[in-house]
Amino acid sequence: MIASFLHRSFVAPNIRTIPRQELASQLDDHLFQIHEAEGQGAYPKSAVAYLDDWAADDRGWLRKYYPQGQDEPHYDLTSSAEQAIEWLDALGQRAFIGTESRLMTVFDLLKQIVDGTELNPRTRIEELQRRKAEIDAEIAQIREGRLDLMEPTQVRERFLQMAGTARELLSDFRALDQNFRNLDRSVREQIATWDGGKGELLQQVFGWRDLIADSDEGRSFRAFWDLLMSPSRQDELSKLLERVMQLGPIRELEPDGRIRRIHYDWLEAGEVTQRTVARLSGQLRRYLDDQAWIENRRIMELIRGVEQKALALRGQAPQGAFASIDEPAPEIGLPMERLLYNPPFKADIRNVTMEDAVDGIMSDALFEQVHVDQARLLSNIRRALQARTQVSLAALVAERPIEQGLAELATYLKLATQEVASFIDDERTELVSWTDGAGRQRQASLPLVIFTLREQTSHE
Repeated sequence: MIASFLHRSFVAPNIRTIPRQELASQLDDHLFQIHEAEGQGAYPKSAVAYLDDWAADDRGWLRKYYPQGQDEPHYDLTSSAEQAIEWLDALGQRAFIGTESRLMTVFDLLKQIVDGTELNPRTRIEELQRRKAEIDAEIAQIREGRLDLMEPTQVRERFLQMAGTARELLSDFRALDQNFRNLDRSVREQIATWDGGKGELLQQVFGWRDLIADSDEGRSFRAFWDLLMSPSRQDELSKLLERVMQLGPIRELEPDGRIRRIHYDWLEAGEVTQRTVARLSGQLRRYLDDQAWIENRRIMELIRGVEQKALALRGQAPQGAFASIDEPAPEIGLPMERLLYNPPFKADIRNVTMEDAVDGIMSDALFEQVHVDQARLLSNIRRALQARTQVSLAALVAERPIEQGLAELATYLKLATQEVASFIDDERTELVSWTDGAGRQRQASLPLVIFTLREQTSHE
C-alpha cells in the first residue's frame, strides 16, 4: 500500500513536493479504493496519521517541512524511499526495451571524453574537419531532396530514454539535497555543543561546506544550474519539447503531460537545494550574532564590576604612586617608513708598495675644479621676485649675467627642479647667453623656465 501510493503520488507524475492537505486527500482516495476491495479492517488509521507515521524519524519515507512564508506543511519523498520504489518498479517486465539509443549514447559519451582530453592540436583539427565533411555531405544530400527520417520505433525509443533521464534528474536532486541537509544538521549539532573559539568552528564548518561544493557532484550541480538558468536554453528546451510531443509516434505512447514542463520541475527542485544552502549560511550568521551578543554582555559585566569596585574604594585613596606606564602612547612604525637595505661600502685596501714617481705627480687638476655658490644664485632669484610674481631664466640671466659658465647655468636648472617654486614648459624654448673666461660669447637653447613665488600648475 505504501509503495503504490508513493509511486502514484510522487514518482509517476514526477512531482517534487506536495502540500499536506492535497496529499492527505489523495491518500483518502487511495485508502477508499483499498477498503472497497479488502474491507474496512485493512489500514484502519486516518490519512493524516499515516502521513505523520511515514514522516517520523524511525521511518524516514517522507520528509515533512514548512516552506518559507507558508504555515502549511509540505511533504517530499526521501531519496532512500525513491530508490526502493524504483527498485520495485524495475522488477516488473518492461513492455519496450530500447538498445539502439543507449548504444549511441555510449558512443557519444566516449567521443566526448576522447575529444575533451586530446592534447594534440593536429588530431583535434582532423576530427573537426571530419565532422565538417560529414555535415557538408548531409547538407548536399538534403539539397538533392533526400531526407533520412527516423523510424517510429527509433523515435519512441529515444523519447522513452529522454523521459527516463528527465525523471532520474529529480532523483539526483533529492540525493543532492539530502547531502546538503546532512551537512546542515551536522553544522547545527556542532554549533549547539561547541565551546571553543569562533575561528576554529568557522574554519571547520566552511571546510565541510567546501568539501560538498568542490566535490564532483557539487561542481556538476553548479554547471547544470548555470546551464538551466540561461533564458535562451529554457526557450530552446520548451520549443523542443513542444515539437516532440506533437509527433505521431510520441502521441501513440500517451506520455504524461508533465513532460512538457519538466524543466520547470528541475528549476523548482534546484531552488529547494539552493534554499538548503541559504539556511546553512543563515545558521552561521545567527551563531555569529549570538556570540557577539554574549561577548558584549560579558564586557558590560566586567565594566559594571570595575565601576562597583571603584565606588567601594572611593574613600580609600592610595598613598603615593600605585600604577605607572613606560610611555603615554605606543610607538608606531609603519613598514613603508623603513629605509631600504643599503650594503655598507667596503674599501679595497691592498698591501702594495708605492714607488716613487720619476717625473712627479701633476696636481694642477685638483685646483681647477669649479664650485658654484647655490646661496648666491638663490639670492639672485629672490631679489628678482621682489618686484614681480614670476621671472624667466633668460630674463634673470640678462639682469645678473652668468659668471661661471655652463656650471652656473646647470645649477640654476637644479634649483628650478628641487629648491625653488618654478614651472618648466617643454613645448617652448628660450635662449640664454653668457661670456666665458676667454671672452667668447656662448648661447644655450633651453626649455622655458619660470621662477615663481608659489607652485604653478600645468594649466597656469
